[in-house]
Amino acid sequence: MEFKHRSVLLDECIDALNIKPDGIYLDGTLGGGGHSYEIAKRLTTGTLIGVDRDEAALQAARERLSPFLDRVITVHSNFSALDSILDELNIDAVDGMLFDLGVSSPQLDDAERGFSYMADAPLDMRMNRRDTLTAYEVVNTWPQEELRRILCEYGEERYAPQIAAAIVRKRETAPIATTLALADVIRSAMPPQALREKQHPAKRSFQAIRIAVNDELGAVRTLLQTAFRRLKPGGRLAVISFHSLEDRIVKTEMQQAARGCICPPEFPVCVCGRKPEVRIVSRKPIVSGPEELAENPRARSAKLRVAEKL
Repeated sequence: MEFKHRSVLLDECIDALNIKPDGIYLDGTLGGGGHSYEIAKRLTTGTLIGVDRDEAALQAARERLSPFLDRVITVHSNFSALDSILDELNIDAVDGMLFDLGVSSPQLDDAERGFSYMADAPLDMRMNRRDTLTAYEVVNTWPQEELRRILCEYGEERYAPQIAAAIVRKRETAPIATTLALADVIRSAMPPQALREKQHPAKRSFQAIRIAVNDELGAVRTLLQTAFRRLKPGGRLAVISFHSLEDRIVKTEMQQAARGCICPPEFPVCVCGRKPEVRIVSRKPIVSGPEELAENPRARSAKLRVAEKL
């Protein structure tokens, strides 16, 4: 597979990071290296750390970043392991971090990765192919109630109970082994009015299963709770999310870190001593403009939030 990924909100991310030529920056979702290329291009004596859990993405990024390899370190890991990544590199804190939480276009478009409901492939959906949990295991072994929960919570699927029940009925006769087989089961469980909607009937369920396979929401929470501690004063954290669940986590964690005193309002003086860790750079999320949307429709749901370490 040729790994080509169009970087979303590229100019906005570079502006948000406020890059210093001698700074240390971390791109925690390296992808094809689009954001990282623009960061590395602006460094002189600085360093860029590029992290990705997908080895195909890392290889593509190394090729794209070849003009700057003297200032780039690539790491095969999950961004939720931020503490250990920086500890192993003997780096206490960095000047900026960028995380693009979306699934990259090559992962979605490469049928054999099993992310897509548009082409037949084994049920996989692993971002890191060394991980053991696959979509096949989730679909064929998880209890009906757990399937209903993830479809409801992660996919915001209003027909989650019906779809979970249909999956369990189908797998009792034979395993659901492929993406199109799963899509057919999902479609069979939905009422006619749902099938007439503009989006594919399996879209929300596939999203939910992908999130469960890769523990995406848990990784985001772990990441954000770590990231603020590993930024230098004045360092920026920029996070792009693509659906409401992730954006809600990012917004909440940034707001919590930006809070000062948490004493009850009736207390005459502060006794908690809590100080804000960050300031939120943009109160509203930054979104793509008309020109980017015309070129890349997948950018429509992208939201960029930025915070600066105090």
